[in-house]
Amino acid sequence: MSAGVRAREGRRVAVVIASGVLVVLAVAVAFPGLLAPHPPDDTDVVAAFRPPGGAHPFGTDELGRDVLSRVVYGARPSLAIGLGATALGVLAGLVVGLLAATGPRLADRVLMRGLDVLLAFPELLLALLVVTVVGSGTANVLVALGVAAVPTYARLVRGQALPAVRSPFAEAARVLGVRRPVIVLRHVLPHVTGPLLVLATVGTGTAVISGSALSFLGLGTPPPTAEWGSMLSDGREFLATAWWTATFPGLAIVAVVLSVTVLGRSLRAGAPGEAGA
Repeated sequence: MSAGVRAREGRRVAVVIASGVLVVLAVAVAFPGLLAPHPPDDTDVVAAFRPPGGAHPFGTDELGRDVLSRVVYGARPSLAIGLGATALGVLAGLVVGLLAATGPRLADRVLMRGLDVLLAFPELLLALLVVTVVGSGTANVLVALGVAAVPTYARLVRGQALPAVRSPFAEAARVLGVRRPVIVLRHVLPHVTGPLLVLATVGTGTAVISGSALSFLGLGTPPPTAEWGSMLSDGREFLATAWWTATFPGLAIVAVVLSVTVLGRSLRAGAPGEAGA
């Protein structure tokens, strides 16, 4: 078997595993009771810090809550932040990118220079700044991460839209009197959606990590609601004596992010490259 065939087989296996992980995640989000052996917020101080095994496959935390149940129920807020922030960033970036590509040259310059300023800040730092202004909480973290992701999506959209805007068929449509919104919908948007969805797939993993990081700092989903980042924050104090309280939510984050990234890279392999601005 040649190296190229082995590489393709390896990628195929990775995609199958990633898809399986995301199917389990979807079940955890939609029907957490099917996977969680106990209610996530039930406390039992007598059972605190029980190691993995028996009735508690992932052990218990400092309040005797079942870690597996909290990891399962924590998938919903963690994924809601990741998907919600990505959707917000994609929609806003699509609008800004199309305005820059199809609007007057002055509007393009102003929008792009503004995006350049925002891109000078790492997304997590920019999201932290937004959360500091608007306040903490799940919804605010979602909005903050979405706003921080807008420049990346907007530049991709502009880069993909410009060749279509300047193409002969778009010029012919303008000469024939076709309105600009119709040209954008029929001739520009189809060139944008494929690469944008590929980037959004990878960006979802980044948003999950960033959302968990903000929750780790105490700015995300408030307790006692189970959320992976806050579980990591609570468990870090007990790593020496109860490693499982932080290890399993951390592994959940890693598994989801790796799975989304594998699928995103698989999609990217068949999509046009990202154009520059």
